Amino acid sequence: MSSAIESLVSYRSDSDSENESDSSSRNDINDPDATAHLKPLPSGPTMTLAVLNAAPEVAVKESVETGQHLDPALKEVTFNPTFETLFAPEFGPINPFKSQQMAAPRNMLSGYAEPAHLNDFMFEQQRRTFSTFGYALDPSVGTAEVTNSSYIGAVDEAEKNKGITVFEAAAKTGDKRKKVKGGEAGEIETFLGPWAKYADEKDGAKPSEEMQKELDEITAKRQKKGRNEEEAPAEEKTVLHVKDMYDYQGRSYLHVPQDVGINLRTADVPDKCYLPKKQIHVWTGHTKGVSAIRLFPASGHLLLSASMDCKIKLWEVYNERRCIRTFIGHSKAVRDICYNNDGTKFMSAAYDRYLKLWDTETGQCISRFTNRKVPYCVKFNPDEDKQNLFVAGMSDKKIVQWDIRTGEVVQEYDRHLGAVNTITFVDENRRFVSTSDDKSLRVWEWDIPVDFKYIAEPSMHSMPAVTLSPNDTRR
Repeated sequence: MSSAIESLVSYRSDSDSENESDSSSRNDINDPDATAHLKPLPSGPTMTLAVLNAAPEVAVKESVETGQHLDPALKEVTFNPTFETLFAPEFGPINPFKSQQMAAPRNMLSGYAEPAHLNDFMFEQQRRTFSTFGYALDPSVGTAEVTNSSYIGAVDEAEKNKGITVFEAAAKTGDKRKKVKGGEAGEIETFLGPWAKYADEKDGAKPSEEMQKELDEITAKRQKKGRNEEEAPAEEKTVLHVKDMYDYQGRSYLHVPQDVGINLRTADVPDKCYLPKKQIHVWTGHTKGVSAIRLFPASGHLLLSASMDCKIKLWEVYNERRCIRTFIGHSKAVRDICYNNDGTKFMSAAYDRYLKLWDTETGQCISRFTNRKVPYCVKFNPDEDKQNLFVAGMSDKKIVQWDIRTGEVVQEYDRHLGAVNTITFVDENRRFVSTSDDKSLRVWEWDIPVDFKYIAEPSMHSMPAVTLSPNDTRR
């Protein structure tokens, strides 16, 4: 019992050593009041209260840490730390794995690299071999000691391929053809040089049967493609769709009607003249797209339409609005049509390279004209004394003038750089303007073809000013 009391006394003396001196501690051992709380309570009616101090005072964490803790997981410091805080020792036990890694020998920041030397060609060879076959030569092993253990990656594949590299595995080209030796360069007569023939070269010029057959097919295609021979014109015919071509007075459909509520014989503007506001009628009969339409001259009581179905149709504009006649005579799509002044005849231009003159009343084809080029547009001369002349814009960049009476070309205008698309007569029919794929408009004299070109110049106003500049006078 006395030994237990002495051990407790020594424990208490150790816990109170920070507040009391050594001399007072030794006096407490002999002091009976100091050990009174350790003695058993006396039996009897009286009882005293003893104070027990079993836990020593321990310093808290805040009093030990002098700086603010920095979390290594965070990538941003939210305050301005001091030098002591940044370089203070880490709290807690040391990571044994981290200490081993740090203790390992290193000759670079990321670890230890063994010294090895490879030239650029060997490095690229092994890199491509590894990318292709999955194995490469270990750079730490010399080439003289190559074994199966000298490879990294797919060692089995290396053993299977016997360590072949990607350059060695490439398909070898055939042997180079040998040329006939042509003597020394000093011998002019026998020296052939780079012009010598191959040793296995054959001098026979006759092709084999297979090559001859192939050559014949190519020649036939070229002749068909480049053939400029005049194609035979299609057969002309006409179909009348009305029951009677003439009325009770012997007048044909070319006669201007007088029972339509409008005076079609006068050029005066009617009282009610306004833009159309609703659809009046739809003419149907063509099986493909319509490329051009022309109203009958002066009266406009007939409508002529050209279509991609190779046909030309004549329609009524008033009364029953019937299809009166169909003109058939082109083997390809019809591009353009044009009436003469009185409407008794009209010209048609088609992709079959023909221009044809038709009689509007009877449907008969009067004449055919061609220069083996595709006509894109056609126009009669509007003058009354020149109704026998017409011009056509061709695909070969020319404008050609024909005479109906002789059927021959009397004039060519050849200053355009592209196919001619439209022709319009101006200046009281003394000149005409042509448009082309070369992005230009050219003005031509009818009798003396002088070439003018439109030039757009900026002006002070929003609308550009268009001027004419003469270039030259050529025939």
